[in-house]
Amino acid sequence: QVQLVESGGGSVQIGGSLTLACAASRGFDDADAEWGWFRQAPGKAREGVAGIGTNGVATTTDSVKGRFTISRDSAKTTLFLEMNSLKPDDTAMYYCATGVYCANVLSPSEYDTWGQGTQVTVS
Repeated sequence: QVQLVESGGGSVQIGGSLTLACAASRGFDDADAEWGWFRQAPGKAREGVAGIGTNGVATTTDSVKGRFTISRDSAKTTLFLEMNSLKPDDTAMYYCATGVYCANVLSPSEYDTWGQGTQVTVS
């Protein structure tokens, strides 16, 4: 089973930028796999931030549109989340995940493999 390790989190000022990375123990060449970024703030449910479907199309949740970009490298071993114009509401633990046959790439319940998370704090 693939293992995922996130990195790149930290503390940043309002309006700043961070890029998160998710390294996979194998490539992303499973034709049936979707990949996504999720976040969970204290006391709140985990929510989908951005995802890439099997067709390669990226989807982002409305609250981060125009600010966050999901991508992956050509070797298909690392998933990225570029975050710009960060706001205090973006403060959360960020997780990457993978699943197969996900009807909604932004739904956490569709994914079965998760990384350990990386903390992002905006103040």
